[in-house]
Amino acid sequence: MKGQDDRPSYEQLREENRQLRRTVARQQEMIDRLLGRVGELEEKLQEARTEAARQAAPFRRPEHHRVQRPKRPGRKKGHPGCWRTEPERIDQERRVPLPCCPHCGGAVEGVREIEQFIEDIPPMRTHVTHLVTEAGWCPHCGPVRSGDPEQVSEAVGCAKVHLGARALALAAFLKHRIGLSYAKACRVLRLFGLGVSRGGLAQALGRVAARLRPGYEALAGGIRAAPAVYADETSWYVGRPGWWLWVFATPQATLYRVEATRGSAVVDEVLGEAFGGVLVSDCMASYGPIPCTKHKCYAHHQKALAASIETVGAAHAAPLREVRVILQAAMALNGVRASMDRRHYARRRGALQRSLDRVLDRVYPAGGVEKALGRFRRHRHELFTFLDHADVAATNNLAERQLRPAVIARKLSCGNRTERGKATWEVLASLGATCAQQRRSFVDFVTQAMLLNRPTPRLQAA
Repeated sequence: MKGQDDRPSYEQLREENRQLRRTVARQQEMIDRLLGRVGELEEKLQEARTEAARQAAPFRRPEHHRVQRPKRPGRKKGHPGCWRTEPERIDQERRVPLPCCPHCGGAVEGVREIEQFIEDIPPMRTHVTHLVTEAGWCPHCGPVRSGDPEQVSEAVGCAKVHLGARALALAAFLKHRIGLSYAKACRVLRLFGLGVSRGGLAQALGRVAARLRPGYEALAGGIRAAPAVYADETSWYVGRPGWWLWVFATPQATLYRVEATRGSAVVDEVLGEAFGGVLVSDCMASYGPIPCTKHKCYAHHQKALAASIETVGAAHAAPLREVRVILQAAMALNGVRASMDRRHYARRRGALQRSLDRVLDRVYPAGGVEKALGRFRRHRHELFTFLDHADVAATNNLAERQLRPAVIARKLSCGNRTERGKATWEVLASLGATCAQQRRSFVDFVTQAMLLNRPTPRLQAA
């Protein structure tokens, strides 16, 4: 039996109680943190389930990347109004008099005319031409054959029923400008009474592209003669991944090339050894070996700077912020170029170069800063090219805008299934985009090009 001296004292019990209270408090604090974490995870799980249930979830922009205060929809304030203009041609005129009240039959006073124009599509019906030509033998020239201005092919036999030039042009427009699939393009053509299968339409557009191939090659030659070319690339499919879609654009023309490589050989082949203009692009290494004047896109630079500033932290980001200010000042100087004296402009441009050199020539202890500035040191002599050439933009937005329709087409069709389809897409997409830039009708252009006995049209690239 223990004695009374073995019992814990009052002070010992108080100390033990305090320790237990502290332990309980720590455990309660841990429980509260875990419950809060569970609540956060349940909210994220619910958000993930909601996002997955949305129809367009894979293509949606994440909520944290959305603009918190989006711009007001519609055109900017002060933009010229837009309305339907009066038609230049009137096919039919009807007048509806008001001799009496249509409700009670009484007399009507103060009658005035109300003018309207109704533009509508007439009932669609194909225009069929039964064409009979003649063939014979010339003792001097050999076999000869008569031709018609509306003729698009000399095929006979099972292939004697042809789609006309305008029908082929409309099909090319639906497929390569509107972006419809072959199946949907066939459904639209059936509205006009033109029955054609998807395979038949694909073969027909292949023949259209073959006819337009010289115009495509001429467009490539014009690109090489342009004072500035904007280039970009993205992944593509030709029956399998591993292909690349290249775009070479000027303000007047767009050239698409689909190749199985992302190397500089594509750029060298398109621009040629004698290219004397400015090549505007991002900082991808494939553009480096090209022996020409270059400019690197400011939008890509600003994006890279923003990411690097966030990575290195505010304590070490001062030189990166200084570079960003210099690039912004260069764009501002370019905006007021026309209103400045040439000498004053040259002094401002030189000051920007010296300011940039001072930042790039220093060594910074923070490794992240050195890595971020390496991008600008490599392209030191390609940062202010647009300040020396009035017809060169600071960004590569033109190429990216011309690439966007192709990216949308890739999302819908994954590119091309065969190399023949790839060749068709290159020609028709390039000429269609160029017609849009030059405000020419792609349908009229293809129509004229498909007529056998008429001159082939050409598009200027610069």
